[in-house]
Amino acid sequence: MSVHERRSDSEITERKLLQSTVEVARHVFASAAASVFLVDQGTGELVFEAVSGEGEQHLVGTRFPAGTGIAGWVAASGQPMIADEVAAVPQFAHDAAESTGYVPRSIMAAPVIRQESCIGVLEVLDRSATWRGDLADVDLLALLAAQAAYGLELLLRLRRAEAALPAPGGDDVHVLLQRISDRVPRGGGAADPTALKLLAVAEELLH
Repeated sequence: MSVHERRSDSEITERKLLQSTVEVARHVFASAAASVFLVDQGTGELVFEAVSGEGEQHLVGTRFPAGTGIAGWVAASGQPMIADEVAAVPQFAHDAAESTGYVPRSIMAAPVIRQESCIGVLEVLDRSATWRGDLADVDLLALLAAQAAYGLELLLRLRRAEAALPAPGGDDVHVLLQRISDRVPRGGGAADPTALKLLAVAEELLH
């Protein structure tokens, strides 16, 4: 099995963990949908990483600008939010919701925290009207968000590891050495001094 195949298998495993979390959340709250966003650490964007229910066929990978909607507020504040009537909540972004193909009436959202930083958001849309009490809902949502944290952390570690590995056929050290070596003329011609220095340093590091 190639390195690429092993990495693909690993990502499938992490995604299954995230997907199981949103499926459990949707079942527990008898909701229309549940999703996990990842906060892109480079841009601050919110990225759908797992969706169950409404939008699950097309939303994974969709991005929203930092601070968008209730999920954006939760990501920025690190605090959960329950909005039983989203129309009455200023943080709700109607246009963003409309772009997903589903505009909810209610939203529960909790930050996904790892090492004291918010790395994502767990959202539940249109939970059932069965009365459980807001505190119980918040506590249960927080437990599910903690589960999502493990999935997102594993996915982030995997992606960081992938970024650190040379791409197949990419500019790894051997390709670099070949390029330097190509600058050293054959047949006794004058060599490029910089190329000779690079070759000498590279050989010293590799031995």
